[in-house]
Amino acid sequence: MPRLLIVHHTPSPATQSLLEAVRAGATDPQLEGVDVIVRPALSATATDVLDADGYLLGTPANLGYMSGALKHFFDQVFYPCLDATVGRPYGVWVHGQNDTDGAVTSIERVVTGLRWRLAQPVLAVIGEPTAAQRQAAWELGAALAASLL
Repeated sequence: MPRLLIVHHTPSPATQSLLEAVRAGATDPQLEGVDVIVRPALSATATDVLDADGYLLGTPANLGYMSGALKHFFDQVFYPCLDATVGRPYGVWVHGQNDTDGAVTSIERVVTGLRWRLAQPVLAVIGEPTAAQRQAAWELGAALAASLL
């Protein structure tokens, strides 16, 4: 059974609501046959990454960068997963109060090194997530899960 790994850092209600929407989309009953694993960025391991077929990454934009927790995740998994995960699909959601560009760019630099493949457009949300943005997060989760079937 294909496995989708959701790695997140969700310290705020806004990032948590986006995680819940992504998870709901990825676990939609119509997508039976995908094992969805959700891990906080500080506890996700290289084994989690190696055992997964695709990835969803969620983070707040902190001081123009991804969260320290997501950076820590990448630091832990980069070399153990470098050659074994080439070409695997991923998606990203980022929440910021004013800007998300630096966070998105920092993630893109790391996944470029890992040689993962962006499977869905990045979801960047500024301010309180709207119903439409939460729906877009649901669609991100569903689309990534469906791509693994």
